[in-house]
Order: sequence, then C-alpha cells, then structure tokens
Amino acid sequence: MKTMFVRLWRDETGFVISSELIFIMTIVVIGLVTGLVTVRDQVITELADVADAVSELDQSYSFAAITATIGSVAGSTFADAADFCEQTGAGADQNGASGTQCLVIVAPSGGEGT
Repeated sequence: MKTMFVRLWRDETGFVISSELIFIMTIVVIGLVTGLVTVRDQVITELADVADAVSELDQSYSFAAITATIGSVAGSTFADAADFCEQTGAGADQNGASGTQCLVIVAPSGGEGT
C-alpha cells in the first residue's frame, strides 16, 4: 500500500496538461466575470428604461353619459394626479437631465461603525 502511494506521489504524468487546464479555466472565469458585469449593467439600464416608460403612462379616463331606452349612466371622469415625487412639465423623465424621481442613493460617510 505504501509503495502505491509513493508511486502515485512521484507520478508526474498529466502534470503539464492539468496546469494548462487550470490556466485556461482561470482566463475563462475572468472573462465570465467581466461579461456578467456587463450583462448586469445592461439589464439594470433596460429595467430603468421600462420603469421610466411605466411612470410616464397617463391613466386618466372619462366617458360621457349614456342614455338608452331602459336605463342611463351619468358618465365619469378620473384625472391622474402627479404622485408625491413625480415631476411634471417638459423634460420630466428619469433619464439624465432632470435627475431621478423618488430614488435617492446615499453613500455612507466614513468607515465602519459610523
């Protein structure tokens, strides 16, 4: 049994191939991390664009009175008022110029424990 372990310990067959594989896998992992960071950033950008598009929807509606031979409906109106943090007017979107609406990112000042 001891001689088998000594032979296995001294055996260098396949050493170069395994070293090359470790080197190649390291390069692949570094490339994957870089690619996944790029994908993450693009997904965040697309989700921000979707959120901006949804925030620009106008949900106002109205319909006039309807009268028929059997009954009638008086009509209704709903005006979509601005939310508490929604900007109105020209350029009121979340892309760049007017800044963000309702999103405040605060970085901690100082080190740990502050």
